[in-house]
Amino acid sequence: MSFDLQPNLIGELIELRPLTSEDWDDLFAVASDPLIWEQHPESDRYKEDVFKVFFKEALESGGGFVIVDKKSGRIIGSTRFYGYDPEKSEIEIGWTFLARKYWGGRYNRELKQLMLDHAFKFVESVIFYVGENNLRSQKATEKIGGVKNGMVKKVYGNRPPSLNVRYVIKRPLKKLRVGS
Repeated sequence: MSFDLQPNLIGELIELRPLTSEDWDDLFAVASDPLIWEQHPESDRYKEDVFKVFFKEALESGGGFVIVDKKSGRIIGSTRFYGYDPEKSEIEIGWTFLARKYWGGRYNRELKQLMLDHAFKFVESVIFYVGENNLRSQKATEKIGGVKNGMVKKVYGNRPPSLNVRYVIKRPLKKLRVGS
């Protein structure tokens, strides 16, 4: 069974669906908030020319999603699967952002749980990379069970490489049923 990088994933609060070129206006409306990016290594991603590169790469990745608030039907952010490595049995979840109204709780937790549940059908480990100065995202990654696993240099846009904390979440062991 091959890894489906863009399934429709539906929770109580949100729906993840594959990113399409028609999502540009709604997604850029969310991404144009400078405070979303203030701790990110590419802190000017709120600018249209910078976000265009991000959006194009998300489309080309084959693993990009929009995050839709089920109640309003509005796009509230984006995320993606990337770098599936069947030999290492791992995939990355990243490039995630949410409108500020949805920060700090249930939305990010549900988003990541939907993605982790899907990923763990195919891999043993999920990897997250978070900028070394992005304390807000580091805390969010730790809240969902991410364990620090070193530092890695990553390139964002046309910038020089920057240090990122590497986090790993391992697939939980299946519980044995007693008496079967």
